[in-house]
This record gives sequence, structure tokens and C-alpha cells, in this order.
Amino acid sequence: MTSPSLNINRWRAFPLLATAYFMTIIDLTIVNVSLPTIGRDLHFSPTSLQWVVTAYALTFGGLLLLGGRAADLLGRRRILMVGLALFTIASLACGLATGAAFLIGARAVQGLGAAIMLPAALSIVMNMFEEGAERNKALGIWGGLGAAGATVGLIAGGFLTRYAGWQYIFYLNVPIGATALLLAPRIVPESRLATVRRRFDVAGAITSTAGLVLLVDAISQAPQYGWGATRTLALLAASAVLMVTFLVIESRVQSPLLPLSIFRSRTLAGANVAGLLLGGSFFAFVFVGTLYMQQVLHYSALQSGVAWLAASLTSVALAGVSQWLVTRGGAKIVMAVGMTLIGAGVIWATQVPVDGHFLANLAGPFAVAGAGTAFAFIPISIGALAGVAQHRAGLASGLLNTSQQLGGAIGIAIASSIAASHTKALLHAGDAAPSALTGGFQRALWVLGAVALLALPAIFTLVRRNELSDAVVKTTIGERQPALASAS
Repeated sequence: MTSPSLNINRWRAFPLLATAYFMTIIDLTIVNVSLPTIGRDLHFSPTSLQWVVTAYALTFGGLLLLGGRAADLLGRRRILMVGLALFTIASLACGLATGAAFLIGARAVQGLGAAIMLPAALSIVMNMFEEGAERNKALGIWGGLGAAGATVGLIAGGFLTRYAGWQYIFYLNVPIGATALLLAPRIVPESRLATVRRRFDVAGAITSTAGLVLLVDAISQAPQYGWGATRTLALLAASAVLMVTFLVIESRVQSPLLPLSIFRSRTLAGANVAGLLLGGSFFAFVFVGTLYMQQVLHYSALQSGVAWLAASLTSVALAGVSQWLVTRGGAKIVMAVGMTLIGAGVIWATQVPVDGHFLANLAGPFAVAGAGTAFAFIPISIGALAGVAQHRAGLASGLLNTSQQLGGAIGIAIASSIAASHTKALLHAGDAAPSALTGGFQRALWVLGAVALLALPAIFTLVRRNELSDAVVKTTIGERQPALASAS
């Protein structure tokens, strides 16, 4: 039995850890509604503006697994504080940025801080609470914060941009991060995995992240240089070489960042493909939809943030229904329905006109796509843990987060490239700017809708109903964690 004092200490530490998590989630969306303002102030080109989002998502997603490994081996509280410090300093640098390149670089460092901080925080939570009702309560709150973070980020971004300036969407993190740094040594317990040797797959982390950065750069800059240009082809080739190198490294090193054997579970593989495509469709939908509202309909940043409530509130309202259906054995079908709804909502949005109105043209697509996220996120999260050994549960969870973040980064790059290319073609053909922009956004939305629907073959081909059913039971009951050694 655990003493009451330890219970109190746990629940004193939990708000700090949850705050760290909340900051990383908010920063995925808080910049979206501020992008046009940032672009004007810092003179971004249309194709480079998406790097404000993707620089964060790439380093966040690309280094999550390495961050989790470092937390397990070097001490979770220690790594949490390193991540908090990086995230806070980078947030300050973002607010002080006076040029596009400086802001993109600071956002990349901010993503690195998040990649270090998030797995450490979640590992501490799993270590503090034993399996059962108490852990389920903590993880329920944790999941709720994740769902609310996207909404809060959009609204807070709009409010701060309008009434204080876009810089304050980054300054907001500074006092919160500094306070968390001061409190962490006093209230957060230290722990690490008991192990003889500490091995880090740094080569794997570098090759995978570099390959993804080159891929996104090639896609996003193709409208400017041309898809057949030497630069574009060279970057795509270099990206492919780096990704193949990453796979070779992972198959040979003693302690790989991503053990390829984990993909022997077809359900896990299918869930991660679905997670990648979910990020690539829905996160990019938020990016394109926000630009349409501000650049074509001339919404303010605050109006854009409030408009996305149609998606967020629908998602929150249906989360309970989704969980109820999943626990009754329909996880595979629920996952497929969720991705279908996301695709349908995005494709519906392709009909937006130059003189669109929120209720007539946006509320419906936003609500349908929001419903899709409610039905997709929960079974995808469960499927990503299906058939995974106990000592790999953290790896599987980190892999899903990585899939979603990298999917978002690649999806935004693709959408940005397609929209810019088609807009440029329409302008050359004589269309007025609002009409050309709308045509570009419509073309991008068609592709994003198709990306969401691509998840259906993966779900029905790879995901196994029996593995999902077992994972639902394990997730509901809670799984025992690996042996841990306290660190003073």
C-alpha cells in the first residue's frame, strides 16, 4: 500500500508534468492563426511560411524516441529539466525574432526541447502511479489535456495576436517554463531504468531527422524551383539515401532507436500508418483552412481561432461515444469511420468559394472532420500498443507520437507546395488574387482529403480485430511497467 503522503506528493508533481505536456501540445497549433501576421512582419515567402509549423513538428517528432531513451537511461527528472530549459529559452528567442531564418531556427530548437521534455514527463507519470484506478485517473486527465490543447492553442493564438502581438504566443511559455524549472527539483521524483550500459542511437536520430528535413524542404520549395529542377531532385535523392541509411543502422546497432522488429505486429504497423495519415490530413487541414480564412475571407486571427471551435467542440463531445464503441469491440470499424469522416470533411471543404461564409461553407466541414478525430484518435492509440511487449510500451507510444507529428509536417509541406503552385498558375492565367488563392487552397484540400482516405486500405489490410480487442482490455486494465531503479 502507498502512504497518504506519497499520494499527496504524486498529485503535487502531476500538475507540473501536465503543464509541461500542455505547453508542447499548445505550441503545435498556437502559431497557425498567427501565420499570416508573422509572414507579413518577417517577410516570409508563401512557400517558406509553413516552416514556422514544420520546423517545430520535424524536430519534435524526429527526436521523440531519442528523448525517451535519454530519459530512461540518464534520469527522467534531469532530462525533463533539460527539455524545459531548451523549450523556454527557444520560446523567448522565437518572440525576439526579427527575421524568418532566425524564427525557423528557434522553432526547431523549441521542437527539440519538446521532444526531450514530453517523453520524460509521461515516463515520470507512469512511474509515479501504479496500475489501476489511480493511474487511469491520471492518464484520463493527461489525455483530456491533449485534446483541449489544440483548441486552447488556436484561441489563445488568435487572442494574443490581436490584443498583444504575435510575439506573445511565444513569450507566454517563458514564465510558465521558468516556474516549472524552479519547482521540478522540489516536487518531481527522480527515476531511471536499471541497466548496465547506456547506449544511444545518435546516428539513427541524425539520419532519420536529416532525411525528413530534406524531404520537406524539397517538397515545399518545388513550386519555386520546379519539380524537375536539379535542386529538387538532388534533395529528394539525398533524403532517400538518408532514410535507407537509417533503416540499415536500425537493423545493425545493438540498441536501435527504432527496433524494426516492433513492426512484426501488423496491427501496430497499421495503426502507425493511420496515425501518419491522420497527421498528414487533419493537421494540414488546420493549416490550409486558417490561411483561407485569413487571406481570402479576411478573418482576424481571433476569428480564425474561434471558427475552429466547430471542430474542437465536436471532437470533445463525441470522445465519450468513441470510447464506448471501442470498448465494445468495434475499434477497427471506429478507426475506419474516423478516418472516413476526416476525409469527407476535408473534401467537403474543397467547395469553399471566394466569398464564403462560416455557417454556410465552413461549419459543416469543420464539424465533420472534428467528429472524425474523435473516432480516429482513440482506436489508433490503442492499436499502436497492440501486441507490444511490456518493456516496449514506451517505445510504441513514442512511435505513434512520432508518426503523427511527422505526418503533420509532411502533410503541411505537400499542401503548401500544391496551393502555391496552383495559385501561381491561376495568377499567370489572369485570375484575381482572391480567386487564385481560393483555387490553390481547393486543390490542396482535395489532396489532403485523399490522404485521409488512404488510411482505409491500411486499416482493413493490416489491423487485426483480435489484437485490437486484446489491446483494448490491456489499456483499460493498465499494464505493469518495467523494473525501475530510483536515482537520487
